[in-house]
Amino acid sequence: MPTFMASRRGDRVPVSSTEPPRRCEGLGRHRRWLFVVAVVALLVEMAVAMVTTAVEQTPTIDEPVYAGTAVVYVQQHSLRYNPEHPPLGKLIIASGLVFARPHLDADFQGDQTELGRRLLYESGNDPWRVMLWARLPVIVLTLLFGLVVLAFARELTGRAGGLVALALYAFSPDVIAHGSLATLDAPASGFLLTSVWLVWRARGRPLLHLLLAGAALGAAVATKMSTLPAVPVLLLLAVASVWHGRGLGTAGKARLGAAAAAGMALAGIAVVWAAYLAVDPQLRWTAPANLPAVHGLRGLLIDWLPFPQPYRDGMRVQYGFENTLWEGFLFGRLYHGSLWYYLPAALLVKTPLGMLALWLAGAVAMVAVRRLRPAVPYVLILPAVLLGAAMQGSRDLGVRYALFVPVFLAVAAAGVVAFRWRWGPVAAAGLVLFAAVSSLRAYPYYLPYSNEVFGGPAKTHLRLHDSNVDWGQDLGRLAERLERGYPDERVWLVYKGAGVPSYYGIEAADPRVVPPGKVRGLLVVSDSAVAKAGGRLAELLATSTPVDEVGHSITIYRRS
Repeated sequence: MPTFMASRRGDRVPVSSTEPPRRCEGLGRHRRWLFVVAVVALLVEMAVAMVTTAVEQTPTIDEPVYAGTAVVYVQQHSLRYNPEHPPLGKLIIASGLVFARPHLDADFQGDQTELGRRLLYESGNDPWRVMLWARLPVIVLTLLFGLVVLAFARELTGRAGGLVALALYAFSPDVIAHGSLATLDAPASGFLLTSVWLVWRARGRPLLHLLLAGAALGAAVATKMSTLPAVPVLLLLAVASVWHGRGLGTAGKARLGAAAAAGMALAGIAVVWAAYLAVDPQLRWTAPANLPAVHGLRGLLIDWLPFPQPYRDGMRVQYGFENTLWEGFLFGRLYHGSLWYYLPAALLVKTPLGMLALWLAGAVAMVAVRRLRPAVPYVLILPAVLLGAAMQGSRDLGVRYALFVPVFLAVAAAGVVAFRWRWGPVAAAGLVLFAAVSSLRAYPYYLPYSNEVFGGPAKTHLRLHDSNVDWGQDLGRLAERLERGYPDERVWLVYKGAGVPSYYGIEAADPRVVPPGKVRGLLVVSDSAVAKAGGRLAELLATSTPVDEVGHSITIYRRS
């Protein structure tokens, strides 16, 4: 039966009661499918980038240690290796290594660096296969955390904002680089974001979401100790989420908030204990002989933590690292110690320009747009606290220590869609495209990425070093380059990494142990070694001519 509407003249005009709803439903379904297709396309692009990187790169400096420790966890149920990091991240790596079935001598007694070398190069295993299986679980987790980025941003700003956030996450060179390695930075950052998202969702259903948030927070703390500063912030946010709920008075909200925070903390503690017990149900542990002594407030903090003894001793090892004088390199300057502004400066170099603009605009939107302001403590304050803590560290070795920044700020960037500017959507889309093109141009060399202002990946080694540029990842590519382009030439090598050059067919000698006059032919030097060159190596480089580069991390010189 037709319905009627009034015309301007007062006549009743029949209107179809079925066609408009059908048209709207069709349009809605069309938009949902487009949204799903866009999400799948972004995740597939990210997966291809990470898998390609994982397949082509040789082991970075930290990976053999984690892989070797993971194998010991599974085969020997021992916690004796790598105590400075909790077990969960290495158990994740182990979930892939069980498919590789690597051999490792049960009676091996070397240190953790020797353990990694023994696993990869001295036990009859194929290091390419072992490392790929070690990296795959981290790749899968990184992709799943992309869905958390999408869900969080979509709840705040809708589908358009969710796509902006996922695009920035999926094209982030740092997230791709470290999400494709068997290391701990990407899992720890993702678990933190998951915990924050669940605490935010607890504003609607506190009990379920806060227990899950506690588990996610525990997973972060059980992966990297550097996430501990997030614990008090997240517990306060849990209280805030409960306080936001309706139906209780002030006193009731206060009691429920305190109880919810306590329950969340207990869930996190349980996850940490579970990670250690999963390795060794008997929790056998002997503290290292050279365990640093930690006094004062730090010592009290360690003693009060309700975690297993291996965790607390691992913190002592970490504080020992912090008391060591490290070398840093920033904008061509080699220095000893640390610079408080190192991480912000390194992030400025290694983040696509379009991404930086969207981070800034999104942060402004989070503060300026009324409906987004409640999310500011969740999306902006927590990463600011973590960044402030990381800036106090003594190791200026890479943006991986602040990998949570591109993860959280991808969510913040979704706020740009909340601005009601006429050309806002076009500008946002243009900046996303600019960031995507900048990232894609770096393929597959994501680890040494820097943006266009700083010359791109080929120039990163002039500004930064270590895991920002050269983490030993290009030894396999170097072998191919030497075989194809420089057959039968004498090779002198200064390599910074965990790989064994001879395994890849590189027969080379160290030029620093012979008189300079005897160094003739090809001088191959990792760019981090170039950045810190002194003494004989500096003399050799000054009298050599650069002729080639490999992966933007290794330079080939010629000496005649």
